Amino acid sequence: EVQLVESGGGLVQAGGSLRLSCVHSGVTFDEYTIGWFRQVPGKEREGLSSIYITGGSTEYADSVKDRFTISTDNPKNTVYLQMNNRKPGDTASYVCAVSLPFVKSGQIPNLYHAWSRGSQVTVSK
Repeated sequence: EVQLVESGGGLVQAGGSLRLSCVHSGVTFDEYTIGWFRQVPGKEREGLSSIYITGGSTEYADSVKDRFTISTDNPKNTVYLQMNNRKPGDTASYVCAVSLPFVKSGQIPNLYHAWSRGSQVTVSK
């Protein structure tokens, strides 16, 4: 059974930084991608960034590139999302997800099949 547990959410002031962690386990295939998403009540889930675990290639949404950095520590099965220069518009519930097999990139939710519960991140002015 695939499980994902993310941590690191909380309250941060605008302009500040925060790092989220996503520990994933139970993935039985070798080629997959971990993605980070966020969701605000009443809005669609927004893809933020993804990293191809096997090859290390990354992707970012335009809304967060130059501010967010995704990385992976494969021996620890942990993916990080470093978020700098936070803005009030970044307030959301952040989740990580495991892709379907052989997916190498993408921030479309339908490419992912297992999700974490979500961590609330609140950015104050």
